[in-house]
Amino acid sequence: MKRREFTSHLWGLGAVALSGAMAGFLAPAARAATITESAKVAQLTVFRSPSCNCCGRWIEHMEAAGFQVEDNLTDDINAIKAQYGVPEDLASCHTAIADGYVIEGHVPAADVERMLAEQPDILGIAAPGMPMGSPGMEVDDRADAYTVMAFKTDGSTAPFAAHTE
Repeated sequence: MKRREFTSHLWGLGAVALSGAMAGFLAPAARAATITESAKVAQLTVFRSPSCNCCGRWIEHMEAAGFQVEDNLTDDINAIKAQYGVPEDLASCHTAIADGYVIEGHVPAADVERMLAEQPDILGIAAPGMPMGSPGMEVDDRADAYTVMAFKTDGSTAPFAAHTE
């Protein structure tokens, strides 16, 4: 290979390397934007008791955030929780599934969007109990502090998001 051809070849390789590096640099942001957009149109499959009004309000919160919701009424919500591996100490009044993740209770839409965007190695997230002021539990301007917990199949848990009054 002649020197001019070699120099031209090197410039070509440099351009390819630079464009590859730039694509690698830009890809995470572009990928995150795509995931965030897909999270907003994610399908939620919700299981709840037919008599639970706060679950209906949580569904409205999720729909307002852009989620498509399939609402399933059941008289045996505990069987659903067992089926999807919800730890008893994290249980709430309804269970939802999105993209293979479990969402237990009154978890804010922003936390679900974050989980779907980050895709952590967890089974799901939960807002244990029914925290006053959480989505669907807005009553008398009372807002208690609560923590959304992440949980894994081995039963381990860790804080996912803190919500203050």
